[in-house]
Amino acid sequence: MPLFSRPVPHANSGRTSPAGAVFLRRTRTSGFVAAAIAGVLTLSACGGGAPAESADGSVELRFSWWGGDKRAQLTQDAIAAFEAENPKIKIKPEYGDWGGYWDKLATQVAANDAPDIIQMDEKYITEYSSRGALLDLSKYEIDTSKFDEAVLKAGQSEDGLTGIAAGINAGTILANPAVFEAAGVPMPDDKTWTWDDFERISAEVTQKSPAGTYGAAAYTSDEIALGVWLRQNGKSLYTSDGELGFEPGDIAKYWEFLKQLSEKKAVPTASEIVEEEATPLDQSGLAKGKNGLGVWWSNQLPALEKAVGGELEVLRFPSKTGAASDAKLWYKASQFWSASSRTKHPEEVAKFINFLANDVKAGEILLADRGVHPNSEVREAISSKLTPADNKVIKFIDQIKPELGEAPVPPPRGAGSIQEIAKRYSSEVLFNRLTPEEAGQKAVNEMSAAISK
Repeated sequence: MPLFSRPVPHANSGRTSPAGAVFLRRTRTSGFVAAAIAGVLTLSACGGGAPAESADGSVELRFSWWGGDKRAQLTQDAIAAFEAENPKIKIKPEYGDWGGYWDKLATQVAANDAPDIIQMDEKYITEYSSRGALLDLSKYEIDTSKFDEAVLKAGQSEDGLTGIAAGINAGTILANPAVFEAAGVPMPDDKTWTWDDFERISAEVTQKSPAGTYGAAAYTSDEIALGVWLRQNGKSLYTSDGELGFEPGDIAKYWEFLKQLSEKKAVPTASEIVEEEATPLDQSGLAKGKNGLGVWWSNQLPALEKAVGGELEVLRFPSKTGAASDAKLWYKASQFWSASSRTKHPEEVAKFINFLANDVKAGEILLADRGVHPNSEVREAISSKLTPADNKVIKFIDQIKPELGEAPVPPPRGAGSIQEIAKRYSSEVLFNRLTPEEAGQKAVNEMSAAISK
């Protein structure tokens, strides 16, 4: 949301009630992860991962992931399907919510006790890969021929292919038609609108709605918003050599526009924005009919429609020019299937990951829980089993493919703290404690320090 929605949690984090759990907020910083896994290279080369083969040749693999109850059940159903075809490979599940997942994983890796198969996130894959904690999956039999190149590249680095995308997401602006209809304001044309249009339309919806209803939610620290804003202005979040891809003035302009939106009442007040940041998805302004527009990951549409009790529209971002191709959107891997570099059974691990990534049976079980399936053939095969909301997301993902910008580089080590830094300085700007320029300088200094550690 280049400019509006509250901090959107990690894509498909399992934070929603449809996933069987309320909003799972990121409660930790990357500092603990960095410190804990720093010890992985100093540990002895022996041990870790699954135990040795049993007498009958069977092996046990540990598989960790985060998410709610629904994800846990679906994933265990997929495990059962795999085990039925591979009776000598047993998968032991280990799962929990987002909040404690990373601290636990970092501790396990540092103690040389990492799970064999690891659900990995874009924010931390470089952190783990660069320290030798993840297996190069390109050396094993995993078919990636039906994956979009940009999504496949998201899991690649100089350390090899350390992550296979589990799902595809894209940044979207979700619109609540009921809010627009009640205000008597036409829905925007997402193929032609500009940021000036966004500001004008949002302010008009606010003006023509009851007190407490706003045309758009306010962006503060969200990675989608800042990423799109920078890309549309010729910059990026990160460079290929692991540094920030923008200057203080770039993020200052991002906050200047936010203040302008607030002053014109296109988005909520500063205090309302801060209060909104602490709410779960099903209590968000968009879900409660208090916002006409909001920035979310595409895979969050089904959960939001359930909370709204009606349909939402999926829109492209506005651009500076009004051309859809200038919105500079990209496909994001919702999560990755990764593996411990210390697993004693890499072939069996690869076989299981290949099943998750390419087998239609796995696709029919997992459906769109982790986002749009990245394998195009599996995606087509399971479409009839998906909900109308999931198919709406797939339609959007397919529609924007010709308009996508270049895929962003993976976040560098330490990037897990960037969102929290941006959130903090967004509040400083909104409450007029710092000017956008002052906040921009301080934020960039802190962000640079975080990723250079």
